[in-house]
Amino acid sequence: MFDTLSTIAIWASALGAGLACLLLLVLLRQRGDGRGEEDLLARLYVMMEREGTARMADAQNQRGHLAEVERVLTSRIEQRHQDTSQGLGRIASIVSREMGEMRLSQSEALRMMAAESASQLEAIRSAVNERLHEAVERQMQTSFQRVLEQLAAMQKAMGEVSAMTAQVGDLKRLFSNVKTRGGWGEAQLRAILDDVLPEGAYEMNCRLSDKSRDVVEFAVRMPVKASVPPLLAIDSKFPTEAYERLLQAVEDVNPDAERAARRALETTLRIEARKIAAKYIQPPVTVEFAVLYLPTDGLYAEVARIPGLIDEIGRTSRVIIMGPGLMPAMLRTIHLGYVTLALEKRTDDIARLLGATRQEMLRMDDVLEKLARNASAMSNSIDEARRRTGIVTRQLRDLDTASFVGDMTEDPLCEATPPVAAPFE
Repeated sequence: MFDTLSTIAIWASALGAGLACLLLLVLLRQRGDGRGEEDLLARLYVMMEREGTARMADAQNQRGHLAEVERVLTSRIEQRHQDTSQGLGRIASIVSREMGEMRLSQSEALRMMAAESASQLEAIRSAVNERLHEAVERQMQTSFQRVLEQLAAMQKAMGEVSAMTAQVGDLKRLFSNVKTRGGWGEAQLRAILDDVLPEGAYEMNCRLSDKSRDVVEFAVRMPVKASVPPLLAIDSKFPTEAYERLLQAVEDVNPDAERAARRALETTLRIEARKIAAKYIQPPVTVEFAVLYLPTDGLYAEVARIPGLIDEIGRTSRVIIMGPGLMPAMLRTIHLGYVTLALEKRTDDIARLLGATRQEMLRMDDVLEKLARNASAMSNSIDEARRRTGIVTRQLRDLDTASFVGDMTEDPLCEATPPVAAPFE
């Protein structure tokens, strides 16, 4: 490795000198002196020879120095390796001796603990046996009575299970009938509509056109400003057979049957969506889309798991698939439309009322202006009356004082008394 480094250093130096020569040669050619160029090349060659010899000698010296350094480092590493090995040997012997002593002490402690545990277990076993014998006798007396009670409760539960089984059978027979199944979905949808929409916001079994005999289960009136608002057709579908086959395949862990059941369910929904689009989307009588309602959230979840089915049906057939969890949200949006429409009507009424109120206020302002003028004249009349009343009051007061002074002068006891001036003059 050291030889390679020295060789690389020599070549680097040689390349540096060569580059310097090339630069000088380029400068001489630019100046155009051919004889000077030859002399300079000769000198450069001699210099390169000398420099190469010097660099080779230097490289030999460096190689020898590196070899000496390598020898010293190797000896030190070997010495350090020997010291480390001896230290590890001493540590291993110390650790093995301490481990042996620890193992002996642990075995002695474990033997003592085992003996003590055995004695304690024997005492506990005797006490437990005595108490267990007493407890078993008491428990046997109560357990028999409890068993009898549990048997009675089990018989009662079996009767309830039998009744539940009969109800499940009735429910299965109910869903096996297509007409009854459709009625159940229709009743559920009607309950949701009654719960969310205001009264009179939808129609049942509505015929959208006089020329068509198709009747949609529910037609919701959209909240728009129009003499005849458009309708939103909502039809309930419940493909129980395909759904039951899918659930059975999932329960049996049969991937092939599950894929077949999903394809059958997808085909059924596509067919029903096309029927709804053909029958119940009739602008301008209806809006540009319709709703296919699935009565259970489980069925809707399985339909939603089919990749791209809901979006494709909505795009191609303009039919929105919804379940019991999403239908109230859409109906609440329609209800907000009714609220907005009512607010707009009330806004017009309020605007008319404010206009009439403004006219009445203008009339009231004229009346108040006339009343203010009358009040000002009445105030002046009142001030004039008060002034007249003050004058009359002063005259009466003067009259009373003059009469009192005349009486005093006619009295013989008061002849020497000088006349007193009126106090209020």
